[in-house]
Amino acid sequence: MSRYYRKVSMKSIVVFIGLFLATSMLQAAPIVKGIDAVSVSYGQSKDNINVYRLSVRDGFNQEWAKSNIGYFDGYFELSANYFEKDSDSNFGIALSPVFTYNFTLGKLQPYIEGGIGVSLWSDTMIAGRNLSSKFLFEDRIGLGLKYENYDFSFRYMHYSNAGIVQPNSGIDIFIASITYKF
Repeated sequence: MSRYYRKVSMKSIVVFIGLFLATSMLQAAPIVKGIDAVSVSYGQSKDNINVYRLSVRDGFNQEWAKSNIGYFDGYFELSANYFEKDSDSNFGIALSPVFTYNFTLGKLQPYIEGGIGVSLWSDTMIAGRNLSSKFLFEDRIGLGLKYENYDFSFRYMHYSNAGIVQPNSGIDIFIASITYKF
């Protein structure tokens, strides 16, 4: 009985992931037309996995719940990520909706951000960590500072399969980014 349950459960998960990725790709199509920023990032995990990241963004360009203090906004981010430690490496692409709260303090505009997206990696292993799946979730929280067309940010990012498959040795990364908005 347990074996049958696992097969049905795994099949459901695979179907869900397939539908989710297909929907994400359809949602990503407008990003190509609406790219309004490019970002370069470098970070490192607690066990010294280096992360190099290049991304493009499509901003929501909204000012939701605007007040004297600030407003909510956000962006879609499509990224290419390279992870390496010693001679071990992995490549991934990710798509994430990110929500920001921007504080209105003049030319310098601090903000906080958070988002959860999807990522597809070239391998399930990196630096002895078994992620068990090439499909991972990309979670983030961060803070940043916007000045004119530039955006400097520092964020915590977490990659894992959310326990869909075991083992699930997620990766925690601290990453700094410089973004230029067109």
